[in-house]
Amino acid sequence: MKKILTPIAAVVAAGMLTACGSQAVKSDNVAVTPSTVVTHYADIAEAAYGDSYTTALTLQTAIDTFLAAPTEANLSAAKEAWVAARAPYQQTEVYRFGNAIVDDWEGKVNAWPLDEGLIDYVSPSHYGSESDINPLYTANVVANDSLMVGGQKVDASTITPELISDYLQEADGVEANVASGYHAIEFLLWGQDLNGTNPGAGNRPASDYDLDNCSNGNCDRRREYLKAVTQLLVDDLKYMADAWKTGGEARVALFEQSPAEGLSTMLTGMGSLAYGELGGERTKLGLMLHDPEEEHDCFSDNTHWSHYYDAKGIKNVYLGEYQRVDGSWVKGPSLSALIAEQNSELDNEMKADLEATEAAGQAMVDAAAKGQTFDVLIAMNNTQGNALVQDFVDSLVDQTRTTEDLIRELDLQGIALEGSDSLDNPSAVFE
Repeated sequence: MKKILTPIAAVVAAGMLTACGSQAVKSDNVAVTPSTVVTHYADIAEAAYGDSYTTALTLQTAIDTFLAAPTEANLSAAKEAWVAARAPYQQTEVYRFGNAIVDDWEGKVNAWPLDEGLIDYVSPSHYGSESDINPLYTANVVANDSLMVGGQKVDASTITPELISDYLQEADGVEANVASGYHAIEFLLWGQDLNGTNPGAGNRPASDYDLDNCSNGNCDRRREYLKAVTQLLVDDLKYMADAWKTGGEARVALFEQSPAEGLSTMLTGMGSLAYGELGGERTKLGLMLHDPEEEHDCFSDNTHWSHYYDAKGIKNVYLGEYQRVDGSWVKGPSLSALIAEQNSELDNEMKADLEATEAAGQAMVDAAAKGQTFDVLIAMNNTQGNALVQDFVDSLVDQTRTTEDLIRELDLQGIALEGSDSLDNPSAVFE
């Protein structure tokens, strides 16, 4: 189905938003106005990015424990900490679209897919040995103490956060040179998933980090890389968590807009993530190509949860609520309440759409628990699995069309939602 966006009329909004502090739990009796709704949107961002930071610290502790004693049990614990850290972070992705500060930063922590041969050893039979567009396709920084980037020799004798962020991340201007963030850590913990569309994730041995019983060589440098890239993730997440606190640059930038512009930012994030990014690039594209390389968490086979929590983040923004990792709730004035005051039928429709999307996401989670992870679901000739994934895509498309109705109901102007060839022009995918 093709998405159709209708030109939206202008809003003349009086007054500017003012920065204010946030509370752990917001009172439901706060007056619902565009200003309070946008302020609470910032409060949820502060909480969710704060949880992303604290779970990254927990991940760092688990990795330090693993490196101190590189056993299979400690590796499994580090993997579990990585999966847990993904849950709050994925719920923040709705803030990427509409907030330039977030979008400009996001590639440091969640860029994908990556040419993992830049980082470490790969299987030549599955990965190949060269790329026409990426000179660093098999650079293998772990195995080499220098490399050529942009025609210049780079000293990589010591692997540091600065080496990764300043020289390796998107080296030579190639977006697939992802050297930092969750997915670089994921690769270093799981290794390549060599199972194609059959069940099974990456299976890197703990001995890849064991100095006394090293497998696959360069265990000292692999340890350096894992430690440095984890520190970089922690630092990057702390930056964004601070940016949403009172006086932080993300919060200030949001409050420099009018309340109507703030609502536009919220709806841009909801619609663009649901349609172009999650529905299109992260889900429909992989289904069309039946290609496991197109799955978001491709080394760990955690994609079902990443998709589920992406959708959950959209729901959080609309309902004005977020459950923190400690179990407490952040609640307050919501878009839902604002819409309900004007058009309760439309509000109910949006809530029903969000529930349908969550149910479709849960169906993929349930299938994964039975061995049908996302890469298995999108396999060619897996009719039932393909249908589950298509249900998720369809629910996101329906949800986006209702989001467009919300935009019209609020009479907002100039909102352009992200598109995707896989949804808007499927034939272009195969050109």
